[in-house]
Amino acid sequence: MRAVVCTHLGDPTLPLGAGPLCIKEHSPVTIVDKGHVRIRVKAASLNFPDALQVQGKYQVKPPLPFVPGSEVSGTIVELGPGVEKFKLGDRVCAISQNGAFVEDVVVHENMAWGVPDGIELEVACCVPVVYGTSQLALAHRAQLKKGQVLLVLGAGGGVGVAACQIGKIMGAKVIAVVNGKEKVEFLQTLGVDHVFDASQYSPAAQPLHQAIKATVRQGVDVVFDPVGGSLFEEALKCTAPWGAHYLVIGFASGGIPKVPANLALVKNLTVHGVFWGSYLQNEPKVLMKGMNTVLSWLAEGKIELKVSHRFLMEDVDKAFKAVLGRKVMGKAILVMETQSRL
Repeated sequence: MRAVVCTHLGDPTLPLGAGPLCIKEHSPVTIVDKGHVRIRVKAASLNFPDALQVQGKYQVKPPLPFVPGSEVSGTIVELGPGVEKFKLGDRVCAISQNGAFVEDVVVHENMAWGVPDGIELEVACCVPVVYGTSQLALAHRAQLKKGQVLLVLGAGGGVGVAACQIGKIMGAKVIAVVNGKEKVEFLQTLGVDHVFDASQYSPAAQPLHQAIKATVRQGVDVVFDPVGGSLFEEALKCTAPWGAHYLVIGFASGGIPKVPANLALVKNLTVHGVFWGSYLQNEPKVLMKGMNTVLSWLAEGKIELKVSHRFLMEDVDKAFKAVLGRKVMGKAILVMETQSRL
């Protein structure tokens, strides 16, 4: 079986063989242990942390060489002893802790979820991390309530789109921040209440936070921030004067901001760090409950999975270029078949 392998740390956008990534024949796990299933992978999702991991900039650093990625969708082709949740041929999405850019994976049955009928199997690989993270952050950590104001930074990316959709499902007023006219138009199709193009504002001439506060004078109740950098300070200034929640999801800008403790004090502001992966070890029941909620929304048609780019495994460098170049709206995926459909 073939896999994308990271042989050394470096730029994932370089051509295969000239950079850190190459395609190799990869020995599959030969024995499927108790409680595990083998999945023939249909597609794998690309997330921004995957690019950081190949560059050696992510907090989780697997030993070299490694297979990047963590999310797959596909069909169950083998069951280990004691598996009760699935049967052969079931369509699933799953988290693979040993890499996802590969033609088959073996995972514990608790790390796989059935894909509802009517959902395209390829795009189902986008569900676990971005929708799991967004549901966990908004429902479990911030406890977002109907009628509250939710500000989503980086709203055009995978986790941002998920946060906007979940925010609307939960009854919030959703304000999205993106970069560029094309992404503004894309977010408007998701039914968010307001969209701001951050590229049209500057801290000196026309601060973004002033424009947002003019729209929601009472301030923002919850900030969902996968971006960090200079937008952190702008978003912090938008928070309500009492009891707001700031969700730190990631640092796609590359800048890790510092929290002014005095502002947290006077506003009774709560800052949450949300690292979905650590819930696997520390609070798996919370994670599972959240995933069940997401899948029920998906089955009911409340969530529409947005994939703007599909690539072959051989084009993984181009896929990372699209992700790092902020060209993706929603998600980019790797398709494990003979031709991609861009």
